[in-house]
Amino acid sequence: AAANDGVQPDSQIVSSFNRSSSGAISIGTIDIDVESTKLFDYGLAAEVKNYGTLDRQTSIYSTGAAQTLYDNAYAGVIAGGGTDIAANTAGQTAAGAVAKVDNISAYNLDITAPGITDDIITQMVNRIDNVMAQLTDSATILGSAKSSIDLQKTFTQSLMDSIDRGVGQLVDADMNKESTRLQALQVQQQLGVQALSIANSASQSILSLFKS
Repeated sequence: AAANDGVQPDSQIVSSFNRSSSGAISIGTIDIDVESTKLFDYGLAAEVKNYGTLDRQTSIYSTGAAQTLYDNAYAGVIAGGGTDIAANTAGQTAAGAVAKVDNISAYNLDITAPGITDDIITQMVNRIDNVMAQLTDSATILGSAKSSIDLQKTFTQSLMDSIDRGVGQLVDADMNKESTRLQALQVQQQLGVQALSIANSASQSILSLFKS
């Protein structure tokens, strides 16, 4: 979404680094649709295009027929990229002059408010059922994203463990190599000491011949 258009941008979680045959590096992401899963997003009309599932304010009508007209017009405006405010206006126009209550959301639902009738309460119950279905859809989206993140986390951990084991094996190999070199140098040193000892013994033997 563009900046300041009132729409929550998708959340992107880095999931992979890819290198093409040409050497170009790209980043893979797990995208989470925040706009369709948000619960609250209240603000000025210029700042918020659509409210969240729980604070979206609509009109509740006393008859099912009027409610259907309202809901269909509302959904049509939203599908066309319109705002909640424009959708609400279109819905009220479509429903006509039927008893209703305005500015109702799942968050501020109050069956004791003035003007509430049994028919309106029935429509409120239907609205809550719709909200529950939306919450289920949101939970499904978030659950799918969580599963993808968990899989990527497991893969990354396995990769890190594999790298650690590889580095450890390289270090062990280097230690064995250096240990062998040290032993060879020690043998050379011992041979040198023995050679000097033999040379000294030989020179002492020759000197003893002259003394005698």
